[in-house]
Amino acid sequence: MNQVPIKLIDSDVIDKHAVKTMLERRIPDFTLEQPFYNSPEIFRIDMEEIFGKEWIFAGMTCEFPKRGSFTTLDVGGNPIILVRDNKDQIRAFHNVCRHRGSKICTTQKGKSAKLVCPYHQWTYDLDGSLVFAGVDMGDDFDKSLYSLHPVHCENAGGYIFVCLADTPPPIQEFLDDLNYYLEPYDMANTKVAYESTIIEKANWKLVVENNRECYHCDGSHPELLHTLLEWDDNNDPRATPEFIALVEKQQKLWSGHDIPFKFKGAYGLRNRMVRTPLKEGTHAMTMDGKAASKKLMGRIDTPDLGVLRILHLPNSWNHGGGDNLIAFQILPVSPQETKVITRWIVHKDAVEGVDYDVENLIHVWMATNAQDRTLAETNQLGVNSKAYQPGPYSKTYEFGVINFVNWYCEQLEANLG
Repeated sequence: MNQVPIKLIDSDVIDKHAVKTMLERRIPDFTLEQPFYNSPEIFRIDMEEIFGKEWIFAGMTCEFPKRGSFTTLDVGGNPIILVRDNKDQIRAFHNVCRHRGSKICTTQKGKSAKLVCPYHQWTYDLDGSLVFAGVDMGDDFDKSLYSLHPVHCENAGGYIFVCLADTPPPIQEFLDDLNYYLEPYDMANTKVAYESTIIEKANWKLVVENNRECYHCDGSHPELLHTLLEWDDNNDPRATPEFIALVEKQQKLWSGHDIPFKFKGAYGLRNRMVRTPLKEGTHAMTMDGKAASKKLMGRIDTPDLGVLRILHLPNSWNHGGGDNLIAFQILPVSPQETKVITRWIVHKDAVEGVDYDVENLIHVWMATNAQDRTLAETNQLGVNSKAYQPGPYSKTYEFGVINFVNWYCEQLEANLG
C-alpha cells in the first residue's frame, strides 16, 4: 500500500481544531502523525482530555496499611494525595492547600495523623476538612468552606483509581470484574515486596504501544521468553494447536481450583482480563520458571496458574501469578518523558530471605523494563525525524496496538466534543 503524503500541520499552531482534523484524516491501522508523539500542545490536550477525564490507575490498597497512610502522585500536572482516613476508607484529594495553593504532602509516601501544609501550617483532617488555620483569619472566617478539594476515587480488587473529571465516565463493570478475578488473591492481605520507578524518554503513547504487542519480543526479551507465551488465549489467530491444547488443559486445572480465567473485555476493550498459560512446566516469570515466593497468594493452593493479564487504559497493565502479582503504572511527565512504576506484590506474611529472594522475584521484569525503555526511546528518536510518516501495523501481531490507538483516538475525539 502506497501512503498518500500528508500535509503537515505547523507545530506552532496546533490547537483542538487541528487535532480533530488529524483524527479525522488518520489512516486506519497506521501509526499516528508525528505531533501526537512529540507536540507540547497535543501533550497538554492529552493531559486535559484523556488523563484529566478518564479513570487513572493510582496505586494499590495494600500501600495503605494503617489510618493516616498516604501516597502522592501527579496526574497531568495535578498533584494528588491518596490517604486512608479514620473510617478506613481510601480517599483522594488535590494536593493543594486552600490557603495559598502550596503542595501539602511533599514526600511520595508516609503516615500522618493530619495533613499539614508546610508553608503556613494549615492543617486538615484525613477526611479533607480544615481543622486549623495557622494565622489569624478573622472572626468571620468559616473553616468549613476551605476543605481540600476531593478527587473521585474508587477501589476494587486491591487497585485504586482516580478521576479528575467533574462527572466521571462509567467504571462499575470493570470494578466488579476486578473483584471477581482477584478474589482468589485476597489483595487486602498483600504487600509490595519491591517497587521500581524509571523515566523513559518517550511519549506515553509509545510506551503503551510497545507494551501492547510482542512482535518485538523474540529480538529483545530473552529473559521474558523463558516463560512467556505471547498469545492471550485459544481465540488468538496465531495460536498453534499445541497452545490451544495447553490452554484447554490448564483451564480444566483452574476450574478445579475455582480460579477465574475466561476472557472479559469492558468499555470497548479499554479494560480487559484473561488468564493464559505460561510455557508448560513453568509457574512464574522467573529465570528458572519456578515460583518466586513459597507463600502463595490468598486462597491459592497451586502455583500453576499461568498469568492473569489485566489491562486498564490509559495507564496500567498487570500480570498475576499464583505467588505474586506485578502491577505496572505509567504517568506522563512531558511530551517525551514517561514515568513507569512497577510493583511486585506478594502475600503480606511472605518473609524476604525465607519465602522469597528479591533479586529472583524482580530479575525478569527489571531486565524487560530496561529493554523496553531502550526500544521506546529509540522509537521516539526516529519519530522525531523529518523523515517520519505514519507506518502500518501488523493486524496479526500488533492488533493490541491497533486496539489501543483506536481507543485513544475515539476517546480523544469524543472528549474534545
